[in-house]
Amino acid sequence: MKKPTLLILAAGMASRYGSMKQIDAFGPNGETIIDYSIYDAIRAGFGKVTFIIKKEFEDNFRSIYDPKLKGKIETEYVFQDFDLTKYGIDREVERAKPWGTAHAVLSAKDTIKEPFCVINADDFYGYDSFKKMADFLINDATDSEFALMGFQIDKTLSEHGSVSRGVCQVDDKGNMTEIIERTKVYFKDIEGEKKIVFEEDGKETALPSDARVSMNFWGFTPAVFDISVELFKDFIEKNHTNPKSEFFIPLVADHLIQNDKATFKVIPTAEKWFGVTYKEDKPIVQENISKLIENGTYPEHLWG
Repeated sequence: MKKPTLLILAAGMASRYGSMKQIDAFGPNGETIIDYSIYDAIRAGFGKVTFIIKKEFEDNFRSIYDPKLKGKIETEYVFQDFDLTKYGIDREVERAKPWGTAHAVLSAKDTIKEPFCVINADDFYGYDSFKKMADFLINDATDSEFALMGFQIDKTLSEHGSVSRGVCQVDDKGNMTEIIERTKVYFKDIEGEKKIVFEEDGKETALPSDARVSMNFWGFTPAVFDISVELFKDFIEKNHTNPKSEFFIPLVADHLIQNDKATFKVIPTAEKWFGVTYKEDKPIVQENISKLIENGTYPEHLWG
């Protein structure tokens, strides 16, 4: 079977970070978070990496990634833009930013012909995640059987405040039934024990430490593109007057699940996730990567 593709969402403007965090250096020799994801993906069995970027980012990305990836993995670049006609939509809509993650995935609909997974450019997922997803895409994925990496919630939280997390509800077959967005999740000391709670309407509710959450690491076949195009057309008709509306991947997943068109296997991983939203996150990520180099998970010179 053809090797799966890694599709990296890297078109964001990173306004809260203050600069292009997709190409910011986090490793000891200037490595980006994307570098570590691609390194793990190659070891896990992926055969191609596709970057979804803005057209104006292309020269930057090519200068950084093409030299180090040449001969190691096939690369390609696709562009997320405002052109709706490519999806059969005649409307012109004035917006400051594109339409969200599921729209970004659609940017690759004419180039990806094999099973693929979607990840964020600014999230560190760990080798186990890529290996398990590659195995699923090679052996188990069908046009009605997709997947989502399920991270343990306690491996994704910050010690420095609350976060939003999509908590997965899973049936007895290991398939997702829904994602419930909890917008204020945090650690709390309860009777001398560190517990996890989420806050809603001023009320705290405990969550188990091994609850599975989505960190936007999805596995699909190309069948998802045609489905997404139809949903996107409908989404545009309903939201063309809302400049902040976004067409997110979970909207597509929820439609498929609720209409019995596809299942999403929640693949468990115990990997520690970390990522960058604000500049203050950078030293934390650098420290985590340093520890992984010290324990031998990664070489100091990643591509050396």
